[in-house]
Amino acid sequence: MKTITISAVSAALLLAGATAHAQGSPMNYQPSPYLGGDVMFWELDPDGPGNFDSTGLRLRGGVAFNDYFGLEGHLGTGGSDGPAELDYLAGAYAKGTLPIAPEFRLYGLAGFTEVDFDADTESGFSYGAGAEFDMTHNLAVGADYMRYLDESNYTFDAASVGVTFRF
Repeated sequence: MKTITISAVSAALLLAGATAHAQGSPMNYQPSPYLGGDVMFWELDPDGPGNFDSTGLRLRGGVAFNDYFGLEGHLGTGGSDGPAELDYLAGAYAKGTLPIAPEFRLYGLAGFTEVDFDADTESGFSYGAGAEFDMTHNLAVGADYMRYLDESNYTFDAASVGVTFRF
């Protein structure tokens, strides 16, 4: 079931990206790939008493098809708090961007994530928002907040800060 869901989401995101690129961007716009690394401050919040939080690392990569739309993937790992140890998270997202100034932009992400803790692996819809500021033409700093999972008995969130390099 997870394989079918991930395949369907990937196909939908690629189709949406191709449609947005064909309809909304100038003919001379070249897709812009990027790679980023972040420190990720995550929190696992069960419905019962207590919560678990720790710090991990996240790698991001993606392609901006134009100034307003792109696709992004996340891989993260690290950190433990008692019985909660984050083995990995992996996700794919559509990214909508709102340029505020030439060097500053806000963005939103929506897609699917699989999260693996020591005792449990779950996947589901994810969403978040962030901001990015260009330090140079190819280097930006940014921060975001993601709700990676919102299950019936817990939520898994992360706030991240890091750098992005555009090729």
